[in-house]
Amino acid sequence: MSVHHYHKHTSGAPAFIVALGITAAYALVELVGGWWSGSLALLGDSGHMFSDAFALGIAAVAAKLSQRPTSQRHSYGWARAEVIGALLNGVLMLAIILMLVVEAVGRLQAPRPVAASAMMLIALVGIAVNAGVAWIISRGTHTLNTRGALLHVLGDLLSSFAAVVAGAVILTTGWLPIDPILSLVIAGLILISALRLMKEALHVLMEGVPAAIELAEVGRALVELPGVVSVHDLHVWSITPEQVALSAHVELEDLQHWPAILASASALLRARYGIGHVTLQPETPRGPDERDTSVVRLWPRLSRPRR
Repeated sequence: MSVHHYHKHTSGAPAFIVALGITAAYALVELVGGWWSGSLALLGDSGHMFSDAFALGIAAVAAKLSQRPTSQRHSYGWARAEVIGALLNGVLMLAIILMLVVEAVGRLQAPRPVAASAMMLIALVGIAVNAGVAWIISRGTHTLNTRGALLHVLGDLLSSFAAVVAGAVILTTGWLPIDPILSLVIAGLILISALRLMKEALHVLMEGVPAAIELAEVGRALVELPGVVSVHDLHVWSITPEQVALSAHVELEDLQHWPAILASASALLRARYGIGHVTLQPETPRGPDERDTSVVRLWPRLSRPRR
C-alpha cells in the first residue's frame, strides 16, 4: 500500500529561452572583441557563452520535458529529464574546461600581444550581461537542471572578471602571462563545481539514498512505531532531488491496525525526512519455516527489541 504526494514545479523553459537569446547575442560580441584584441580570456569567455547558449537550450528542453504527465510507459512522468539535463551540462562544462586549459598552456609557452583596454571594456559589459542572465535563471525553481545552467553562466561571470583583472595587470605591468594564468585558475574553480554537479546527478540516476537521509535511522524510526514488529527490504531513493521515495516491508503484530500504522508512518516520514512518496507492504510475522530464503536481502531485518 502506498501514499503518494507528487508535486510538479513550474517549468523554467521561458526563463531559459530569454537567457539563451541574451547570451548568444553577447557571445558574438565577445568573439569579435577577443579576436580583435587578441585576448584569450575574451575568446575563452566567448566560447563559454556560446556553450552557455547551448546549455540553456538543453535546460529549456529538459524543463519542458519534465512537465509531461505520467503515462503507461513512464509511471513517474519525465521528472528526471531535468537531472539528465544537468548531467549533460556538466559533461559539456568539462569539455570547455579541457579546451580552455589546452589553449592557456599554449599561451603560456608562447605569449601573444593583448589589447588590454578593449579587453577590459568588453569584459566589463560581459559581467553585466552574465549577472543579468544569472538573475533571470535564479528566479525560477532551484533544481539540478537550473544549477547546471547556472554553472555555465557563473563560469562566464568569473571568466569576465578574470579578463578585467588580466587587462588591468597588462596595462600597468605589461606582463602577458597573467591572462592564461587567470584562465587556468578559473578553469580549476569551475571544474570543482562541475564535478560536484555531475556526482549529484549520477547519484540521483543511480537511485542512491539522498545525502540528507540516513537509511538506518529511517528504519529504526519505522520499527519504533506502535504495532510494528520489524522492517526489511527498506529502500529510499530520489525520483528527483526534490522528490524522495521510500519502499519497505513492515511486519505487524496485528494486520487490523494497519490503516492507523500506515497513516502514522506516512506522517512521520514526511515530517521528519521529507519523504512524500511512500510504499509500504504490511506482513504478519512468519515462522522460521515460512521465511523466504530464495533471495539475498540487501537490507537487514530491523526488529523491535524484546522487553
